[in-house]
Amino acid sequence: MSTTTPRPRDRTGTETAIVEAARRLLLRDGWTALNIQALAAEAGVDRKLIYRYFTDLDGVVERLAGRADIWLGQALAERPPSTATTYRAFVRESVLAYLHVLRTQPLVLRMLAWEMAQDTPLLRRLEAARSRVMQDWMAARRPGLAIPSDGDAVALNVVLLAAVQHLALAGEARGRFAGVELDDRGWARIEAAIDRLIPVWPD
Repeated sequence: MSTTTPRPRDRTGTETAIVEAARRLLLRDGWTALNIQALAAEAGVDRKLIYRYFTDLDGVVERLAGRADIWLGQALAERPPSTATTYRAFVRESVLAYLHVLRTQPLVLRMLAWEMAQDTPLLRRLEAARSRVMQDWMAARRPGLAIPSDGDAVALNVVLLAAVQHLALAGEARGRFAGVELDDRGWARIEAAIDRLIPVWPD
C-alpha cells in the first residue's frame, strides 16, 4: 500500500504524481515491477487517469526517461571545463566522467538494465536520446581536438564506454565483477586500468 500524499486534483499535478510514482517503482523494485496496476496504486490514482493522460505505460516511461536524460546531461554539464590538450587526455576525461555519472545516477542505471533485457521501439527511442546527450556533450567539449586518423578511435570510445557501463551495472547489482570488488579501491583500480588502455596517438 502506497504511503504517498493524496494526489493533486489538477492535471499537471496528477501527471507529476504518476511520473514520480514510476520513478519510485523503478528505483525500488526494478522495471519488472512496473505495470499499470502497480503504478496506479503507487501514485494513488485511478488507472483510467494513466490511460487518459499518457495513453499507456509507454507514455509514462517516455516522460520519465526524458527526465533521466536531462539528469544525465546536467550531471555531465556539471563536470569542470575540459583542460585536455591531447585527444588521449580528452578520451580519458570523458570516459571517467561517464563512469562518475553512472555511479551517481541510479535511475539511469535502472533504465540501462531495462534496455539490456528487452528490445522494444520505446527502449530504442530512449537509447537514442541518451546517446545524443553523450555525443553532444563530447562534441561540445572537444573544440580544436581532431579525432586521430591512426586506428579507429571512435570504436575504441564505444568499447570503453560500454565497459564502464557494464561495470557500473555489475557494481549496482552485485558489487563485484570477475573477482574484482567494486568498492572505492576497486574503482580506483578500474580507473587506472582505463588510463593504461587508452593509446597515445601521434600528433
